[in-house]
Amino acid sequence: MRAILTVIGKDRIGIIAKVCTLLAADDVNILDISQTVMQEYFTMIMLVDTSASATPFDELARKLDETGQREGLSIRIQREDIFNAMHRI
Repeated sequence: MRAILTVIGKDRIGIIAKVCTLLAADDVNILDISQTVMQEYFTMIMLVDTSASATPFDELARKLDETGQREGLSIRIQREDIFNAMHRI
């Protein structure tokens, strides 16, 4: 299953590494990634594939949220089909 993952927070060293390490540990493949720094704020959006992961989607979402809380970031993951349905006009 494909999903959209977003990360927002104050910019600092290691944000991409932390998120990518967590995803790799759960066998989540990054299909596309875009990141930028707007003034002092880091923003990233990823398209990921969770089909090889043995971790249930809800547990992966919880892990990402907990990591975000510890790191002072907002990390959210949403199934691609739900994301698309929510952003359709």
